[in-house]
Amino acid sequence: MSEARRVPIEPQRVDAPLTRSAVFLVLTVHDTPEALATVRGTLGDLADVTKNVAFRDLAASLSCTVGVGAALWPRVFGPDLPRELHEFRTIQGAAHTAISTPGDLLFHIRADRRDLCFELERQLVDLLGDAVTVADETEGFRYFDARDLLGFVDGTANPVGDSLPEATLVGHEDPAFAGGSYVVVQKYVHPLDAWRALTTEQQEAVMGRTKPDSIELDDAAPAAQKSHKTLATIVDEAGDEHDILRDNMPFGAPARGELGTYFIGYARRLWVIERMLERMFIGDPPGLHDRLLDFSTPLTGSAFFAPSATLLESLAD
Repeated sequence: MSEARRVPIEPQRVDAPLTRSAVFLVLTVHDTPEALATVRGTLGDLADVTKNVAFRDLAASLSCTVGVGAALWPRVFGPDLPRELHEFRTIQGAAHTAISTPGDLLFHIRADRRDLCFELERQLVDLLGDAVTVADETEGFRYFDARDLLGFVDGTANPVGDSLPEATLVGHEDPAFAGGSYVVVQKYVHPLDAWRALTTEQQEAVMGRTKPDSIELDDAAPAAQKSHKTLATIVDEAGDEHDILRDNMPFGAPARGELGTYFIGYARRLWVIERMLERMFIGDPPGLHDRLLDFSTPLTGSAFFAPSATLLESLAD
C-alpha cells in the first residue's frame, strides 16, 4: 500500500441522508483480465458518473456507495486487505439461519427521485457490461414516516452528530484503510399475515419499542427472552456500546406476495454486526433467538468493504 493511501482521506457518503428511493445492486465479477480492468475503470470513474447524473437535480440527494467483497479486493486493490474483511459467514441457529450468498460488488444508490436511481444504475450496468453478473437487484422505497412493512419506525437507534463517523469509519486501528467502512447486507421477506395475527402489544414485545412512537421498552431480565432492540445492542467487555448505521428500506411486489426489508448496515468494525447477528440467530442465552426472525426470513447475506472515495479515485490513475 503506497504512503499516499495511508493519509486520512475523504470517505464515501455512507452518511447520505435518508431518501425516498434506493437501489441495492449486488454483482459477481468474472475472473478475467478484461473484466477486472473494466471494474477498476468503472470504480475509478464512479464519482464523476454519479456527479453527472446528480447534476440533473441537485436537491434530490443522489449518492452511490460501492462496497468490494473479500474475494475481489486483492484483484482490484492488491494483496493487502482491510483488517476485518472476509466473506459473510453463515450463522446457524437452532431455528433460523443467516445464509451466505455470493457478492463481489455492492452498489448502494440513494435519491429522492426514483428516475435518478434508475439512470445511475443504468449507466453503471452499461459501463460494467459483461464483466459482471447480477446476483441480486432490489428496489427500496420509503414507507410512510420511515417505517418498515411490519409497521415500526426503522433506524431509530442510528448514531447522529459526532458519533456517526466514530461508529462507521475506520480510523487509526487500520490506517491504510482509514475512511472506509464495513458493509453487511441481507434481504429479508416477511409473512405479514402471521405478523398481523399478533396483537400490537405482542409485536411491541418482539421489537422492544412502542409501535406508534418508537419509544424503547424496558429490557427483559438477563436470562429471559430478549427483544430485537436488546439483541441488536452490542456492548463490549469493557461496557462500551458500539453503534452501526442502518439505512434499511422496505421493498415489495404485493401481487407476487413479496414483501420485505432490505437490511444494510455500515460499521467501523465488522465484528459488531457479526455479534449482533449471532445474538439474533443463536440467541442470548443460546436457544432464545430473536423472535423477529419468526417473521423475517433472510434470502441473502454478503459482506463488503466500502473504501474511501480517495482510494476509489486512485484507480482512475
